[in-house]
Amino acid sequence: MIRRHSLLLLPLLATLAACGPTDEEKLAPEKSGKAQATADRIVAGSDNALGTPMAERVAVLGLLNKRNGQTRDIELKPGEAIRFGKVVVRLRACEKTAPWENYPDEGAFVQLLVHERPPGTTDAERWRSVFSGWLFKENPAANVVEHPVYDVWVKSCRMSFPGEETPVEEKPSQEAPAPADNASSSAPQAAPAEPAAPAGEDAKPDEG
Repeated sequence: MIRRHSLLLLPLLATLAACGPTDEEKLAPEKSGKAQATADRIVAGSDNALGTPMAERVAVLGLLNKRNGQTRDIELKPGEAIRFGKVVVRLRACEKTAPWENYPDEGAFVQLLVHERPPGTTDAERWRSVFSGWLFKENPAANVVEHPVYDVWVKSCRMSFPGEETPVEEKPSQEAPAPADNASSSAPQAAPAEPAAPAGEDAKPDEG
């Protein structure tokens, strides 16, 4: 399992660069350690990344509020953050294994900030960084968000590798209508297909 996740992270770790904090992160106390140091160096849009540029990738995350049982899907690009009430979810990066690798997986580097009292105190509420690290779709137990109210998990990382891009569909050529003969020689024509209904964009709620 460790080897599989290491292979997934190699393209990113080879191209680390500096990345500044958001306003929400400035409100939270800085975390020391390897996870925060890695987060501060991940850059969105590395030119050396294989496949879709980092800045153009889209991660789909699930967010759960354990108090009311409400779940929601979140779509973020690397470097983006979204706030729902007292929780901020920030995406640093997302990655997935190439189609030729043996163990497919998708992961995202996520940071979770919560506006709450520090545990075990009666201090005023403030922004706290409660999680910063990689989450994996196929092996969620490798790294979990440990918080009594909120949980976050990876649903997908939308990106493609060279050769995976879907070709543009060619429009079918329209045949000239056959001249009208007698009714016995004319073949029946198939009914035209109904056009597909356009898909609407999912709106992001402001607060939850």
